[in-house]
Amino acid sequence: MIAKLKVFNSLTRQKEIFEPLSPPHVGMYVCGPTVYSDVHLGNVRTFLSFDTINRYLRFLGYKVRYVRNITDVGHLLDSGEDRISKKAKLDNLEPMEIVQKYANDFHEVMATFNALTPDIEPSATGHMLEQMEMIKAMLKNGLAYESNGSVYFDVNKYNESHPYGILSGRKVEDLLAQTRNLDGGDDKKSQLDFALWKKAAPEHIMRWDTEWSDGFPGWHLECSAMSTKYLGEDFDIHGGGMDLKFPHHECEIAQNMGTTGHGGAKYWLHTNMLTVNGQKMSKSVGNSFLPRELMSGEHELLDRGYSPMTIRFFMMQSHYASTLDFSNDALESARKGFVKLSNALRLITALDWPENVEANTDEKQVQQINTFCDNCHHAMNDDFNTALTIAHLFNIVKKINSIHTRQLNLEAIGQETFIRMKETFIGFTEEVLGLKYESEIDGESLIQIILNEYREAKEQRNFEKVDELRSRLKEQGVIVKDMKDRVDWAFDE
Repeated sequence: MIAKLKVFNSLTRQKEIFEPLSPPHVGMYVCGPTVYSDVHLGNVRTFLSFDTINRYLRFLGYKVRYVRNITDVGHLLDSGEDRISKKAKLDNLEPMEIVQKYANDFHEVMATFNALTPDIEPSATGHMLEQMEMIKAMLKNGLAYESNGSVYFDVNKYNESHPYGILSGRKVEDLLAQTRNLDGGDDKKSQLDFALWKKAAPEHIMRWDTEWSDGFPGWHLECSAMSTKYLGEDFDIHGGGMDLKFPHHECEIAQNMGTTGHGGAKYWLHTNMLTVNGQKMSKSVGNSFLPRELMSGEHELLDRGYSPMTIRFFMMQSHYASTLDFSNDALESARKGFVKLSNALRLITALDWPENVEANTDEKQVQQINTFCDNCHHAMNDDFNTALTIAHLFNIVKKINSIHTRQLNLEAIGQETFIRMKETFIGFTEEVLGLKYESEIDGESLIQIILNEYREAKEQRNFEKVDELRSRLKEQGVIVKDMKDRVDWAFDE
């Protein structure tokens, strides 16, 4: 196992050696989607990035507990209205119908992009008791207060003993100068204080009865409650998009410290934003598109559609913490690159070390291939650098193609090196990067091509070839049907 992983920790703003909580066990929590609208590409980029981190840790042999939550309550607008409640009113549906609809859509999108399912996927509504218990603990510890049926976290009180802003690098004094008065501001001691529990307005749909009021939890609380329940007071990795660093993740640390005296995760990782032709992707600008639009090409900014694995490959070509820019040229380049990788994957998967072959090794070739394999590990060990990993995989692609064209003989690299090259290439491509062979070949069209040969053989009375084609199709589960006016086919029963 290669255990020395350097990760960029947002908490310390430097690369650190990753040390799992209790080797070989790793606990990872990622803030999941708020299920009130279609999945956007920022979600896809974030969850595919952490899917790859999860995959690599498992590839190294770690036992990972990957927790990704579903936010189905408590995501407040500035008006204090819950987004799911608002959507339910607009569509005249129950809130849980909205939740189920968009949760199903999210899972379908993730499956399309070949993301592994998390080990645990808890929901906010399923953990109301845990959230209430955390609020009680913060009240008891003097770091929260009740006001008119709502409960708020006391940021200034917390800041007396713990630095609020440790994750984002912000200072309380600066935040106070920048803060505007939002809903509930009159009930707060300070505008920096954030809601742990909100008293529900009469028209609010989602509500729970508590000793404080008939209301609902604040958005930040759910992740603290669920990460603590399933990963403990101290765990390894907490991830999400960079837009969550402040205030969401900052508030999580404060809540965790205010409840247990521990900050939760040791390492905080954040994915960067998406741009389109150098401009930030945004609905208001009109340059954002949904995953299905990217796959179909049905968007005015796209020249064509791209397959799910091409899109995943494209996203892996950029480090998770770097800005990812969408353009037709970049997507087309990714498509061609993925085709080259797929062809090499097809070749090496089908290639085995031949029997009765003695090695006549070329030490230079052996050293090169082993270096390429080592570099794949080094790249992923360096803050999960998928972009650099792909570059090293393409060095192996050149060797695979050289073997295929007989420019490089297997004898020159030896069986041990060949096996390592094959296992490394397939392992990093499929298991780590989550890429799989993807064919756009139309199987029915291929059958029609063979049937044309069948018709020609019949017309030429070449019955030996007719029988051969019929037999080969049957082996593939296809039977030929000789009709009066045509030749057709059907699936074999």
